[in-house]
Amino acid sequence: MTTPFTTINTLYINGAKIAPEAGTEAVINPATEVVIGHAPVASLSQVDAAIAAAREAFDNGPWPQMTLDQRGDMLDKMVAALKARQADIAALIVAEVGCAQGITHMMQVANPINHLASTIRHGRRDDSERLPLDITPNMFAPDGPQNIGGTTVVREPFGVVSAITGYNFPFLLNLAKIGPALMAGCTMILKPSQFTPFSALLFGEICDEIGLPKGVLNIVTGGIAEGQLLCTDERVDMVTFTGSEGVGAAIMAQAAPTLKKVHLELGGKSAMIVRADADVQRAAAMAVGFLSVNAGQGCAIPTRLLVHNSIRPAFVAAAAAIAAHIKVGDASDPSVTMGPLIRESQRAKVEQYIALGKAAGATLVCGGARPTGLTKGFFTEMTLFDNVTNDMAIAQDEIFGPIGCIIGFDSDEEAVKIANDSRYGLAGAIETADAAAGYAMALKIRTGSVALNGGTGTMSFAPIGGYKRSGIGREYGPNWLREYQHEKSVFYPIGR
Repeated sequence: MTTPFTTINTLYINGAKIAPEAGTEAVINPATEVVIGHAPVASLSQVDAAIAAAREAFDNGPWPQMTLDQRGDMLDKMVAALKARQADIAALIVAEVGCAQGITHMMQVANPINHLASTIRHGRRDDSERLPLDITPNMFAPDGPQNIGGTTVVREPFGVVSAITGYNFPFLLNLAKIGPALMAGCTMILKPSQFTPFSALLFGEICDEIGLPKGVLNIVTGGIAEGQLLCTDERVDMVTFTGSEGVGAAIMAQAAPTLKKVHLELGGKSAMIVRADADVQRAAAMAVGFLSVNAGQGCAIPTRLLVHNSIRPAFVAAAAAIAAHIKVGDASDPSVTMGPLIRESQRAKVEQYIALGKAAGATLVCGGARPTGLTKGFFTEMTLFDNVTNDMAIAQDEIFGPIGCIIGFDSDEEAVKIANDSRYGLAGAIETADAAAGYAMALKIRTGSVALNGGTGTMSFAPIGGYKRSGIGREYGPNWLREYQHEKSVFYPIGR
């Protein structure tokens, strides 16, 4: 049976389906290692053509000149087209990413479509801002009547945007770029991960169906050289990237000579603080549940588990017992709760860190190996270490796998200090029976978001982003469009 969208064999440039000049590349299911399709690979000249198309569409096309309502009407059609394909998109994610179905249907597919709809609703309410009237002396006639004037702040699309996305939540990441940028009036070149190209290529079908003006959204593929062109070409005004800290730093360097705006959502080593008064079973279940999401391949997953020493033994025992019930396997089985890592290279990295944890003196509580009986696929066990100190590599580096590091603490102040002792600052969590104390701690943690006692359960329409090396800028939230807009102040006199 063919996986949906994996027969797409063309790029999407200037409103047309274009055959690739660099051939094709096999895309595999990480759970089975079976080839699910051959994705088109763009050449440098085709990426150049995509940039030219986006530039022309922005400078001379209708899209930037449309009203927010007009663009919203078009993007509402995109929402409808995606909802009509929702089941097929989920089937693609299961095969392309290997993500368990329970996570895929909600977090990988339904939530991103809902976020797009929210972006449109918020965008329709955006408007110019009239500042208070200003009375000032007339510099040319100091003894004469004073001047009175006003200012209107108008918001205009930033320009041509290059969007480069990662493999772990590809459909979500692609929509997180497309939605606000297009709603703001920008044009875009989207380049997905080579591991998950079809989650981006499917948007060519959507653009054709809804009649998006040519050049507004262009979809290309490729490797490092193609990505560098998107970050260095002077025709590009802004680069938005979701991925690793190292690549984010490289993109900043590449964008610097042309002074592009850079918007980055990068890695994390988030801490979950479990206070002495917390419900141990609930906290342990939540910690293991987080780690199982997409086999730990999520930048905001709390992988440092800071547990009060008075309850740490009970927490360790509960977490190990819960981890034993995680079913690892091919996500085509709906009973599977954790799928594979994306490729063998990622599994090798995870296994290297497991070895580093053991060598550093951390106690292996459970996992640490490959699951028995799974001879194909890039699977690893849910792994928990106890007696971790925050200076260990497993506590400082983003591993991007299901490895939890349990670190003891004795006071709230110590917990906050440990949580902040990281080069990252993307997310965090606190479990406590004293919500007020937890809230006070949340205000001291240097991260872009903190989930107190589980948070809302879903990522609501609130700003998400990082402190420190976890990124620059925000995604989601009522001011999301601002990341893709210029503000212009128009000053004018009143009364003449």
